Amino acid sequence: MSDAQGSNIGGSWSRRAFVAQIALAVLLGAGAGLGLFTVAYARGFSYLTDDPAACANCHVMRDHFDGWLKSSHRAAAVCNDCHTPHDFLGKYLTKARNGWHHARAFTTGDFPDPIRITERNARVTEEACRYCHEPVVEQMVGRSDGTEFPSCIRCHAEVGHP
Repeated sequence: MSDAQGSNIGGSWSRRAFVAQIALAVLLGAGAGLGLFTVAYARGFSYLTDDPAACANCHVMRDHFDGWLKSSHRAAAVCNDCHTPHDFLGKYLTKARNGWHHARAFTTGDFPDPIRITERNARVTEEACRYCHEPVVEQMVGRSDGTEFPSCIRCHAEVGHP
């Protein structure tokens, strides 16, 4: 094999690698651009805040937001106070998990109408009730009859957004 043939093979490989790198860069750039456009269009960054209006970005949440505006909790709590844990990591892990599930559900249309709280999110909300209303909860939990403490949201399901 002559040097000319060897360099031609090497040159052909370099060209293919270069074209593959350009194609990969275009695909990654298009994916990132589409992702950023989707996040911007859906006002995705608003979900990182504590602004209750972010919850009403999706039309299925509008009634819940409007109910919260009329509730007594409006003066004391925003959506995140009741629907995310009170520690930084737990709060943002819950927001990320719920954001993923909500985005998938709303994109595919695979959600119940009216929407219903999941078992996991009901536990988070129950813990939030007990966190904010600790003095009342302590009095109730201190019962000596040994019965299990009832769920706050079982009886007060309409408190945050009637």
